[in-house]
Amino acid sequence: MRGAPRGYTRLTAELLVRAYSTGIFPMAETRDAATVSWVDPPIRGILPLNTFHVPRRLAKTVRSQVFDVRCDTAFEYVMQCCAEANPQRPDTWINAEIIRAYTELHDLGYAHSVESWCDGRLVGGIYGVSLGGAFFGESMFRRQTDASKVALVHLVARLRLGGYRLFDTQFVTEHLRRFGAVEIPSRLYLQRLADTLSDSVDFPAAPAPEGIDAVLSGVLANSDYLASSSGMRQSNIQMS
Repeated sequence: MRGAPRGYTRLTAELLVRAYSTGIFPMAETRDAATVSWVDPPIRGILPLNTFHVPRRLAKTVRSQVFDVRCDTAFEYVMQCCAEANPQRPDTWINAEIIRAYTELHDLGYAHSVESWCDGRLVGGIYGVSLGGAFFGESMFRRQTDASKVALVHLVARLRLGGYRLFDTQFVTEHLRRFGAVEIPSRLYLQRLADTLSDSVDFPAAPAPEGIDAVLSGVLANSDYLASSSGMRQSNIQMS
């Protein structure tokens, strides 16, 4: 990795908090890049928490409890796994500076991971940033079928339990659409963001926070109803 150019502003937790509160976020050109660029998309992706949809096959996997789902036990490792190249994604936008700065953000309580473990191994997970009543999903990975998707379902359940009102996905892909993700203009996104930043919300990171089982059951039951009433097809979605 080449050194950052002279005059480059180093990424810090404080800078990240300021950036997210105004609707922008950093990305590196490649995982080996020395610097990051700031991104401000004209169209933003969000995942409405009240209409989140879980395909039936995935709901069955969640109920089977094949994965041990944990929060914040391996945050930096989750980031490192998300930054790894794979056949479907030969390069990523997560460089060493991003990993360092977001780990600092996690240490301050502003970033969290939801992890899928199996036989003592981390096999999938997702991480993101928490500010007020908004959660900004950053990236996810899997080393076992459904591991990242199960982590996403558990994340949504915890966001509902915690009283979050905005789940920002930054962009919308076809696999996120099948969970209910939609695109909205940046102007509307910024209004919703501003409306949630003053919310007093604590991310429920405890191993089994009170009420999580009921909320998770509600997420799955609601999805079953949506699937049967709308005729949605079952999907085997590969999440990056």
